[in-house]
Amino acid sequence: MASLYPKKISGKTYWYLREMARVDGKPKMVSERYLGTAADIAAAMQARESAMLPGRTRHLAFGNVAAVWGLLSDLGVAAVIDEVSGARPGGLPLSPGTYLALAALNRVVDPCSKRGFAHWWRTTAADRFTKISASVLDHRRFWDAMHAVTAGQLEEISHAIALRIVAESGLDCSSVALDMTNFATFIDTGNEKAPVAQRGKARQKRSDLRLAGLGLVVTRDGGIPLTWHAYPGDRPDVTQFAAMVDQLCARHAAIAAAAGQQPADMTVVFDAGQNSEDNFAHLAGTSLRYVGSVPASDCPDLTSLPASARAVVDQDRFGALTAFGTRRVVYGAERRAILTHSPELHESQARGFDGTTLAKAGRKLDELAATLARGKTRRPRGKVEAEIEAITRKPWVRRVITWQLSGEQPRDLRLSWGIDPGARAALEEELFGKHVLITDHDDWPVPEVIAGYRSQSEAESGFRQMKDPRVVSFSPMFHWTEHNIRVHTFTCVLALQIAHLMRLKAARAGLRLSVRELLSQLAAIGETVLIYPSTGGRPKARRKTTELTGDQQKLYDIFKLGRYAPQS
Repeated sequence: MASLYPKKISGKTYWYLREMARVDGKPKMVSERYLGTAADIAAAMQARESAMLPGRTRHLAFGNVAAVWGLLSDLGVAAVIDEVSGARPGGLPLSPGTYLALAALNRVVDPCSKRGFAHWWRTTAADRFTKISASVLDHRRFWDAMHAVTAGQLEEISHAIALRIVAESGLDCSSVALDMTNFATFIDTGNEKAPVAQRGKARQKRSDLRLAGLGLVVTRDGGIPLTWHAYPGDRPDVTQFAAMVDQLCARHAAIAAAAGQQPADMTVVFDAGQNSEDNFAHLAGTSLRYVGSVPASDCPDLTSLPASARAVVDQDRFGALTAFGTRRVVYGAERRAILTHSPELHESQARGFDGTTLAKAGRKLDELAATLARGKTRRPRGKVEAEIEAITRKPWVRRVITWQLSGEQPRDLRLSWGIDPGARAALEEELFGKHVLITDHDDWPVPEVIAGYRSQSEAESGFRQMKDPRVVSFSPMFHWTEHNIRVHTFTCVLALQIAHLMRLKAARAGLRLSVRELLSQLAAIGETVLIYPSTGGRPKARRKTTELTGDQQKLYDIFKLGRYAPQS
C-alpha cells in the first residue's frame, strides 16, 4: 500500500512515497521514494499535464472533400480521362485526369480560381488521404492539364463518364429533361480567342458581359446530367435543340448497348423555348418520345373553355390540379394536347402580376404623368407615346392598362391612365394558372404526362445550382480562350453530376436533403490535428475527426468516410 510521508529537515517539509507490505505477517516498509517539497510535486504535476495537452491545433475540412473524392475514385473519373487523353505530358507531376478530377472536386465543395487552389487545398485534410501535396497544384499545372485534352476527347470522356454513372448507380434513363441557359463571363470585348463567349440575352441580367451558352439533358431520376452542349451565348436556345437531341440519341443507344439490351423508349421533356416546326420534325426522325408545352396564350380555343370542362387529375399527387385532354394541330401536325389549371400557380401569378408587373408599370406611368404635368418637357408627342408603349409593352400589361395622352405641343401634353377591371378579370380567367402540354404518348394517362413534364424542374434545378456562388458553381471562371472555357464547362458539369449523384445516394438511404444542405452537413465533419510540444525532434501530431451529430453519422456511413478517416 502506497502513502505519502512527510519529513521535517531544518524546519522544511519534504515528502516521500512509501510502499508498505506485510512481511512474515508484520507490516514493513518495502520501498521509499523521495518526491521533494510540495512545490516540487506541484511543478512535476504541471509538467505532466502540459505533456498531455497539445501545444496547438489545426482544423481541416474533411467530410465534404472525402465524400466527393470517394465518389470520383469509385467512378474512376481520373482513369477515364487519362485513358482517353493518352500519355501524360512531360513535366506534369500528376496526370491530366487527376488535375481535372481535382478541379471538379473544388467546384463541388468550395469553388475558387485555379490560382487559389493550392491555398484552399492546404485548408483541407485531402493531402493526407490523396497523397497529393499542395506543392504540385500550381495554377499553371492545371492549365497544362486542360491543354492536354482536346475538344473531341472531351466529348468522348463525357460519354464514358455518363455510362459509368448509369451503370454504377442504376439510373432510370427512361425519362429525361432538356433545358438551356447561359452564364456570364468576364472576357474582354476585344478578345477574339473565345468565340463561344458572345453578348446576348443574359439570364443573369448581365447584358454588359459576354455569355457562354450551356444545354443540359438530365435524368428524371435524380436530376443527373447525361449530356451537355456548350454554344455561343448569342444564339437562341431553339437553334441548339437538334444538336442536343442528336447527342442524347447517341448516349441513349450507348447506354442500352452497355447493358446488352435493345434501346427502350426514352422520353425527353422540354419547355416552350425549344419549340419550332424544324425541331419537332427533327425529333420525329429519332427514336425519342417527348413531352413539351406551348404557351397558353397561343391556344385560345383551350383557355376559353369553362372550368367545368376540366376534371381533377389526381388529388393525392397533384392536389386541386384540373385538366382537359384533346387533340389539336400544333407546329404542323396533330398532337395530343392537355390543358391544365393549378390553383396555386393561379394565385401566384395573380399576386405577382398585381404586386410587381402592374405596380412597376404604374409607377413609371405616374412618374411620366407628373413630369408632363409640370409642363417642362421638350419631347414631342411621338416620343412620349413611344415611351408609354415601352412601359406597357408586355402583353398582359397592354391588355389591362388604358391610357390617354392629350395635347399636341410638348408643354401641353398630359397623361391619364387606369386599369380596366373587366379586362383584368378576363385576363385572369383566361390565362392565370394554365399550361398546355403536348406529347406523342397517346397511351400515357394524364397524371403521368403531367408528372413527366414537371420533371423539367430537374434541369432548371441543375442550372440554379450552377449559379449558386457557394457550392457546385460555374463561377468564378477566369479563362479567356475557347478551349479552356469548354474544359472548365466540362469540370462544372462533372461537379453537378457528382453533387446530384451524392444527393441521390443520400435520398435512397432515407435522407432527403438539398445539395447545399447535404454538403453543409458533410462540411461539418472536420478533422482536427493535435500538435504536441516537442521533447526533441519533430513535434508529435495526432489527428481526430470531429464528433458526429444528427445525420452526420448516416452520411459518414453512406459515403464510406471511414476509409479516409485518420487512424492516429
